[in-house]
Amino acid sequence: MSNPSTGLILGIESSCDETAAAVVRRGSEVLSNVVASQIATHSPYGGVVPELASREHLRNIVPVVRTALREANISLVDLDAIAVTNGPGLAGALLVGISYAKTLAYALGKPLIAVNHLEGHIHAVLLEQAQLTTNSEADPLPFPALALVVSGGHTHLYLVHRHRDTWTYRNVGHTVDDAAGEAFDKVAKLLGLGYPGGPWIDALAPHGDPTAVPFSFAQVKPKAHRPGRGGGTDATSTLFSFSGIKTAVLRYTQVHEMAARIQTRRIGLAIDPSLAKAVALSDEQTLNLVASFQRAVVDDLRRKTFRAAEALGAASLLISGGVAANRELRVRFTAEAVDRGLPIAFPKMSLATDNAAMIAAAAWPKFLINDFASQTLTADPSLPLGKAASGPLNPL
Repeated sequence: MSNPSTGLILGIESSCDETAAAVVRRGSEVLSNVVASQIATHSPYGGVVPELASREHLRNIVPVVRTALREANISLVDLDAIAVTNGPGLAGALLVGISYAKTLAYALGKPLIAVNHLEGHIHAVLLEQAQLTTNSEADPLPFPALALVVSGGHTHLYLVHRHRDTWTYRNVGHTVDDAAGEAFDKVAKLLGLGYPGGPWIDALAPHGDPTAVPFSFAQVKPKAHRPGRGGGTDATSTLFSFSGIKTAVLRYTQVHEMAARIQTRRIGLAIDPSLAKAVALSDEQTLNLVASFQRAVVDDLRRKTFRAAEALGAASLLISGGVAANRELRVRFTAEAVDRGLPIAFPKMSLATDNAAMIAAAAWPKFLINDFASQTLTADPSLPLGKAASGPLNPL
């Protein structure tokens, strides 16, 4: 085991469209957490353009790291290690962060720690809980925990175990097509709203009737044994699918001839991208559609997550990723958790979306057991997390 002198780890995150750096002490105390957003760059395209993302990371990486060090009031020599996301994500974007982290680690003679982006999201919740526990504001979470990582690129369920300073993950659920956050973004774009779509849908949904449009999710049928890097076999996992509801929204707008209203809204929000303007440009039918879409997605996530938690004997729930910032999701998940007597935890809003504090926090247990990466580290856009499910969802 290492003998840390400061407990300070610099985390670097560049897996998609956020350039982030943070300094975290001993996996629980955030000294800085800096994020350079690329929303303005990608908004005109309604989604992330990989080439543009890589270019912006190159532009931002040095000033973001410098700002993180300055806000933490430390210098590079004070660090115990450099941690960086090595996947999953966009290959070019990942390589910017990895190349910079490797250079820093080599020049400083510091250990380099590779962190899975999905593990980082789980540790965003654990970081928050560590702070609350330290301040006696919450009891420690019991394990095993079921973690739902739900974002623009991921919808995964993991059974999480803690063994002293190490963590293990079993992938017990995944999406077979679109991630939930991707569905939010695509539906928002379809309706003439801005990017990213999740916050727009979340903000407009309370103005509509969530029971107005009866969306439903067809059962996702397991396929034959099909090994995959992203989570085992379809026959043994909790499966999600969000492409169908996206198509249903499109069909609804066509049947109800909403194209002209959508185009008016798209033009209006290009001039004034405010919530007040979006509400003013959205008729009752549109607001009901938004509210019904959000309710259907949240209910599908809630139903399958709690079913898996019961089948696997999970002692608590961890909800993380960008969609974990959704207000309706937090309310409905929390209400059911209370009804079931199941402890549940979310990250605070600043840790829900992509950030580097979660990367530095996830790196701390690896530092303690000398789990270091070599200078041959490279990006793995499809990097899996943990072991895949290998048996029925209900172990009994």
